[in-house]
Amino acid sequence: MSRIPIAIFVDRFAPGGTQRQMIELLRRLDRRRFRVHPVCFHTEGTWFKQVAALDEPVAVFPIHGFRRPGTALRLLSFSRWCRTNNIAVLQTCEVYSNIFGLPAGMLASTPLRIGSRRGFVEPPGLQRLQRRAYSAAHRIVANSQAAAERLRVEGIADSKIQVIPNGIDPALFHVHEYSARPRRIAMVACLREEKRIDVLVTAASRILSRYPDAEFLIAGDGTCRDALVAQARELGVFGRFQFLGHRDDVPAVLAQADVFVLPSRSEASPNSVIEAMAAGLPVVASNVGGIPELVTEGQTGRLVPPGNPEALASALLDLLDHPDRAAEFGRNGRERIERTYSFDRMVEQFESLYLSELAAKQGAILPEEVV
Repeated sequence: MSRIPIAIFVDRFAPGGTQRQMIELLRRLDRRRFRVHPVCFHTEGTWFKQVAALDEPVAVFPIHGFRRPGTALRLLSFSRWCRTNNIAVLQTCEVYSNIFGLPAGMLASTPLRIGSRRGFVEPPGLQRLQRRAYSAAHRIVANSQAAAERLRVEGIADSKIQVIPNGIDPALFHVHEYSARPRRIAMVACLREEKRIDVLVTAASRILSRYPDAEFLIAGDGTCRDALVAQARELGVFGRFQFLGHRDDVPAVLAQADVFVLPSRSEASPNSVIEAMAAGLPVVASNVGGIPELVTEGQTGRLVPPGNPEALASALLDLLDHPDRAAEFGRNGRERIERTYSFDRMVEQFESLYLSELAAKQGAILPEEVV
């Protein structure tokens, strides 16, 4: 049976939530039905080697900004590549690949063009370019209802929007065993301003005044690391923080923790929260974006206003004060992840989207055996 050629375009394979999800999609798509082509702009991402080890070579189209004259030539080159490889489905996964790839796919008359909305933090200029690029897409996949609502606010027709939540492999995460007095608070995130880790550092003083033995495990790296270290030193809490840097062994990090925290100002559907719930941890997180779709107040964790150190400290202290409640929230979270989220479910939804959309077009280069 002829396989359907699919191109999945990720900006670069650097550590991050979107990259993790798309690498799993690339790995797990049914090779009996689909011939899967990874595409990216640059090769220097830490996880690039994982993708390069898959069955199809990675197609690389380097650009260095949309204002550079060479970018238009790269776009035309990518469009020719789509035609040469008879790409039936082009899926772009991030803001830059949306802006670059969707118009190129339209130029190549790619039968099915799928954009993505997986986050909220883009500069206004890029947002405008992305909205224009979405006009070249047949469908746009959002990873949460909050991301879908953002698309509607931006004027995208509801008929073009498809929600496919992120996935996870719960078997990779050991269910947390609670001690009588939980003390370790963990966060897994890129150290960027929108994650508002500074709010946690500020809240730490109040937590440590009641529980001097509390520890804060921060897994991840990014542009804000030096500023966060300086803030922790200034507030006198640095000794209780462990800045672990980038970690590929997230399940092992979470296995050391008792509570998970994410004080972001903006999130679409954070993988780190899904991972923490899979590890059986109660979650304290900002009540923003798609987080309330994951965390149910009073059942799997606590939701707090963003940017409020007092509210964050109170919610964390509530769980430290009541370990039985924390353990119950953790169990509830694990059960929800096992019931609702999995990579198999995510991949099945993507495959169904590809096949149903191509079949509806009839004229697409879809093998007769599949139709």
